[in-house]
Amino acid sequence: KQTSTMAGSKTSELRNKSKPELLKQLEQLKTELQQLRVAQVTGGAPSKLAKIRVVRKSIARLLTVINQVQKSQVRLFYAKKKDKYLPIDLRAKKTRAIRRALTEEQKNKKTKKQLKTARQFPKRVYAVRF
Repeated sequence: KQTSTMAGSKTSELRNKSKPELLKQLEQLKTELQQLRVAQVTGGAPSKLAKIRVVRKSIARLLTVINQVQKSQVRLFYAKKKDKYLPIDLRAKKTRAIRRALTEEQKNKKTKKQLKTARQFPKRVYAVRF
């Protein structure tokens, strides 16, 4: 199985490249895919038709790496910023119910009446012998 060096690239190698290099490689892959599609329409060799899948997967891999790197940089930016609010896509996903649930502080808050009752009628402590 032969693949061009461009199409069969490993994710670990892609992570070490800079963004301009990744974008340049993305453009090259897209043009290669376009040429392969033309070959598909004109009835090209079976090896070229099989290569379409490899190139598509490489494009997807490249875009994934670009997005992951970009998201990690945004996370670092907001980690330094110490803002009250984070962008929605950086917040903890969890579940909708958990996100809407009360915080521990809110759960443990008591009304004035509850505090007054607790003061006037403290919990009784019994000495129990064993």
